[in-house]
Amino acid sequence: MRVVGLMSGTSYDAIDAAAADLTVEDGTLVLTPLGMVSEPYDDDLRALLAGALPPSTTTLADVCRLDTLVGRAFADVAVRADRELCGGAAELVASHGQTVFHWAGDGRVHGTLQIGEPAWIAEATGRTVVSGFRTRDVAAGGQGAPLVSLVDLMWLRGRPGVPAALNIGGIANVTVLPRGGRPVAFDTGPGNALIDAAAHDLTGGRLAYDAGGALAGAGRVHEPLLRRLLDEPYYRRPAPRTTGKELFHRGYLRAALEGFGGLPAEDVVATVTRLTARTVADAVRPLGATELIASGGGTRNPVLTAMLRDELAGVALRTSDELGLPSSAKEACAFAVLGYLTLHGLPGNAPSCTGALGPRVLGSITPGSRPLRLPGAPAAAPASLVVRARPDRSPPPGEHTGALPAAGRR
Repeated sequence: MRVVGLMSGTSYDAIDAAAADLTVEDGTLVLTPLGMVSEPYDDDLRALLAGALPPSTTTLADVCRLDTLVGRAFADVAVRADRELCGGAAELVASHGQTVFHWAGDGRVHGTLQIGEPAWIAEATGRTVVSGFRTRDVAAGGQGAPLVSLVDLMWLRGRPGVPAALNIGGIANVTVLPRGGRPVAFDTGPGNALIDAAAHDLTGGRLAYDAGGALAGAGRVHEPLLRRLLDEPYYRRPAPRTTGKELFHRGYLRAALEGFGGLPAEDVVATVTRLTARTVADAVRPLGATELIASGGGTRNPVLTAMLRDELAGVALRTSDELGLPSSAKEACAFAVLGYLTLHGLPGNAPSCTGALGPRVLGSITPGSRPLRLPGAPAAAPASLVVRARPDRSPPPGEHTGALPAAGRR
């Protein structure tokens, strides 16, 4: 089945669409990447999003407009992905949507909101759409994140040592497979969120992010500011835990900078970059990780990756590209897998990772232009996932299969 996965993360800079061919062979889910396209949000829509996200206030009228405009933008990218990556033969679209609020408090998540009305996608593509993945996990007592942990577990189990997967988007999250214990996954804290906020604020809006780590590379870490930032209580909460730009936003950084007047912009960016690296390392080190496989936009920041290597002394740092899954497309591919599971009536969460009461089928289904006919559920969920190169391409550097833990089986 050819599936298009749509994703826009907490950096809300672009919509990524990754296409994958998904088949089950002898209990293994085989994922063949078909490519990726990406479209930046237009300036007006991005400004409207920025103006509505915490700590800003908004109106229901703006929420309605954003839900529609984001849905249309996702639809445009889905049409392009179907045409360019699937030859017009996509059978399913899985849309994560745009997270605008994650209602967390008192150590639990009470609700979550992703916008981008799927009806626009179904209407434009004619394909069935699965969307709204996070809400069911939250309703079952989970954190609603990181949902990609199930795909990580299927993909990485069986690797030597204690493998861990890291995604560095606006927020950074990890999935770790400890020896002899249950898998765990959680948000470590800010990924690019505070780096982007510092680059924007300290350049008067000239830069939206620290391209290539240029600012951080020209600065020095300010240790007193780093210590203040590391005092954040979130880092001491037990897993599973989740966070977002409801906490780590521009106002948060401005408050942290009070009393540190006159710091060069480069030093501030270097400091929050070190913060991301330090909090990731502090999160995975107690779990005994021996290998960290990174993906997401943060992997394109060489200063951040150098700081990660420094903080993770003794832990091998690789990118998902080395295992055949493009790091920029990994999350979109993961939601393609989750959409596939939903359509087949299979759970898409890993309870030990999200904290949910048990496995749940995630999301809602919006029919396309044809009558909705759901495929029959297999006798058992695929127990592993393998990434396989397309026949017309060279094989990936490290094709790997891993098994799904019992907690994630139905």
